[in-house]
Amino acid sequence: MTSRQNHAALVEAQSQSPRATSALAASWRRSLLKHGLDPADRRHPDRLTQAQIAERQQAMRPFLTVAGPQLDQLYNLVGLSGCNVLLTDAQGVVLDQRVSDGDADQFREWGLWTGADWSEAAQGTNGIGTCLAEGRQVTIHRDEHFRTLNTAMSCMDAPIWGPDGRLLAALDVSSARADQTERYNRLISAQVAQTARAIEALFFRLSFPKARIVVASSDPGTDQAMLLAVDADDLAIGATRAARRALGLEREGALRPRPAADLLGRPEGPQGLERGEHAAVMRALARAEGNVSAAARALGIGRATLYRRMARLGIGENAGQVSQG
Repeated sequence: MTSRQNHAALVEAQSQSPRATSALAASWRRSLLKHGLDPADRRHPDRLTQAQIAERQQAMRPFLTVAGPQLDQLYNLVGLSGCNVLLTDAQGVVLDQRVSDGDADQFREWGLWTGADWSEAAQGTNGIGTCLAEGRQVTIHRDEHFRTLNTAMSCMDAPIWGPDGRLLAALDVSSARADQTERYNRLISAQVAQTARAIEALFFRLSFPKARIVVASSDPGTDQAMLLAVDADDLAIGATRAARRALGLEREGALRPRPAADLLGRPEGPQGLERGEHAAVMRALARAEGNVSAAARALGIGRATLYRRMARLGIGENAGQVSQG
């Protein structure tokens, strides 16, 4: 039996064995039983027409514009080692890529090219498709692929989540090197994850242009983008997927506005309308450089009234270097 036949037989046996409980076996099982794929199938991935590719790219134009420079940086790190950098949509269709001229023919022959469908339903277990199917970072190394046709490559992938908490894309680095080691794969995988987080954070910021973006976690060891978008009223109006999970917010879709201080557990001082009045008085005093009379005129009230409000709001005599002039 040839090595190709051995691989196909192993995949079929593991896919149908009740004792095979690993994540890889689960993906093989989905490929064989759910999607009805054949590990010995020699067909290359289907590729969309140029018109279909252009339509999908246009639908994700803002995202692709943000991601482009990050793909350039990632390619600068891994491109010379025979790697192909790919970005797909949530369906596993490649929409953008970076590859050297010397490696282009090989990757094009394998179907790792713009417009190709690398969903798990189409190609079985592979970096892009399995990353999207499971919503997590994966590495599929050579004979871990479902199809024997794909066992010459190593694929390192990370998901990218949209501002609405839904899966938006997959970032992939695929290698054609026969001597690619699993240790080197781990190094590339870490860089892929970091780049995916950067793209996610940049697109989140772009999606809330008028909001203040704050970090929702103070843990420097977190490996996900935990960001909140806060509007001018200090209401949280958006959150990344990681922040949604950490803070118990809606998993997907529009976010119900909530006071940012409630979510972040930070004291916010005076409450409700009193808080707004406190801020207005402090601004007036600051603009008047602490002159109470000038601040009172700016607020349209008398100096005595302003003093009473300052006392009620707990604003001391030294606020803004207060003077009575």
